[in-house]
Amino acid sequence: MTLSFPVLPMKAAMGTLPPSDDGWAYEIKWDGYRTLVFVDGDEVRLQSTSGKDVTQRWPEFSGLAASVNASTAILDAELVVFDDDGRPNFGLVQQSGIGTDREAVLHVFDVLSVDGTDTIGLPYIDRRRLLDALVEPADNWLIPAHRIGDGAALLEATAAQQMEGVIAKRIDSLYRPGTRANDWVKVKNRTMVELTIGGYTEGAGNRAGTFGALLLGQRDGDDLVFAGGVGTGFTQATLESIAAELRSIETDDCPFTTLPPAKHRRGAHWVAPELTAVVEIAEFTNEGLVRHASFIGLRDLTG
Repeated sequence: MTLSFPVLPMKAAMGTLPPSDDGWAYEIKWDGYRTLVFVDGDEVRLQSTSGKDVTQRWPEFSGLAASVNASTAILDAELVVFDDDGRPNFGLVQQSGIGTDREAVLHVFDVLSVDGTDTIGLPYIDRRRLLDALVEPADNWLIPAHRIGDGAALLEATAAQQMEGVIAKRIDSLYRPGTRANDWVKVKNRTMVELTIGGYTEGAGNRAGTFGALLLGQRDGDDLVFAGGVGTGFTQATLESIAAELRSIETDDCPFTTLPPAKHRRGAHWVAPELTAVVEIAEFTNEGLVRHASFIGLRDLTG
């Protein structure tokens, strides 16, 4: 096959570290926008995972072609924006682009084509060697490091730096556009937090009669600041038992200091802030909302 714009990227399956490091390489999972880069002469075109042309949004990459040692190339990358502490911040990526102060950085981690020849049939380790010779780093793009083996140590290091996690890739894996393959595994660091339940949304479908999501808040003195919702991680038994508790403490008054956004108020029921949910999250967003939240358990504040 001959690849051309647009191309759907290969995606990683969600999972845990491989039981053995044999045959696996590891990369840091950068928290940004997956971006495919098409270089043709002096022209650079950026593509989102959905196939949309997003070139105009990030003019800081217009000079990338001069750093590519080929006439044409297709590259796979993560578009990252760093916060003031030097950590990748997904919220800042959403705010970045033309007309903003913070510039993005492309972390180029794979190559799909060089000078019209597809490289997706090469093993991962050979594509990485080719990539190192193909792209010269500059202020707004680089080739991130990878390591063979010792994935647990890298995952621990990313957790210590409050980063998202790692990607494990089989060193013999081919690049399969548009697929989600177990040859690539994303392993995320997660954080456990305790948040006060201030309400819930009505359930639908197989959740009719229980609830859709819990509405959560963080304590700030006497205030309860809205922190988003959690709608995953529940068994049918926990849905039913928690629903019964929520109905017993339902109130007409919203317990949050300020009303949650409209999308969280649709079908919302307020409860007295007496229960705490233990929730696993990826992080809090810049707006103080939970990201990728999953329910773990319930702790009674009065107990």
